[in-house]
Amino acid sequence: MTDDPHGDRPVVTAGAPASAAAAVVVLLHGRVLFGGVLAFMGVNHFMQLEAMTGYAQHKGLPAPKLSVLASGLVLVLGGLSVVTGVLPVVGAAALAAFLAVSALTMHDFWAVPEDQQQDEMTGFLKNIGLAGGALAVAAYATTGWAYSVGISLF
Repeated sequence: MTDDPHGDRPVVTAGAPASAAAAVVVLLHGRVLFGGVLAFMGVNHFMQLEAMTGYAQHKGLPAPKLSVLASGLVLVLGGLSVVTGVLPVVGAAALAAFLAVSALTMHDFWAVPEDQQQDEMTGFLKNIGLAGGALAVAAYATTGWAYSVGISLF
């Protein structure tokens, strides 16, 4: 590894150990899987707008349709940010915040009838786990990423 000529981030170069090259490939696949799934979830907000608006309204969100549209936008832009490496810290942090808030507001398993608790707890835990993953991505995104656009604030 060497230093990035445009900053102080480590970059994998030709002749680097095989483990470093493998890490680059694993990170790329992880970014595509993580960011791609979240971006797809955001697209689903637009494709299933009416159904998701009804669910948001049922959960008592203010401006449910606007909430679904805004959350879809966060998921799409945040996911694409992770995949492409464009402002990845900002994108991953936005994803983490959205996922944590969504877990608390949309998957309140403690406040639903017993027959719904397991489904809501699964959704809650999924969102909290993904929020943790997004925080890890945000922390790691402060280093240089191979195969990325490389536009970053940090």
